Amino acid sequence: MVWAFWLVAAIIIVSALGVVGFANLIHSALALAATFLAVAILYLFLAAEFVAAMQVLIYIGAVAVLIVFGIMVINRSGMQLSNPSGKTVLGAFVVAIVTMAVLLLGILNHNWPVTQQNPPDDTIAVMADLVFNRFLIPFEIAGLLLLVSVIGAILLAREVRQR
Repeated sequence: MVWAFWLVAAIIIVSALGVVGFANLIHSALALAATFLAVAILYLFLAAEFVAAMQVLIYIGAVAVLIVFGIMVINRSGMQLSNPSGKTVLGAFVVAIVTMAVLLLGILNHNWPVTQQNPPDDTIAVMADLVFNRFLIPFEIAGLLLLVSVIGAILLAREVRQR
């Protein structure tokens, strides 16, 4: 099972590098979807089926598809060099290395608690109980805020097209 983790981790790294490395924006968005899918597989390894399902439904099914459609609607010209690398590649690389070093220092120097408990057999029922009972009002408020933001984005995009 350890080899499967390392295989999925390698897929995540390669596809994440593809997100920032591809010159074509559509290819970057598809690499982002591959990254999301591989992260969902990691959630399955952790016995978090509900989180894995939400990762696939929300991030791949909504976010990645929305990005691809947005790119296709906004950029009507050729897509060959729609994501050109700028002059800040070296600076971005330095920032990425420093960020990775800080994260590794934090991860390696933290005393992570270890539990002997097994995860619950039915994580979906536990999550559903929390979302639809204990946190129902905050969940509904978050949905309402998302709806208002989508309506606002539609109105803003409509005003830009009319000009």
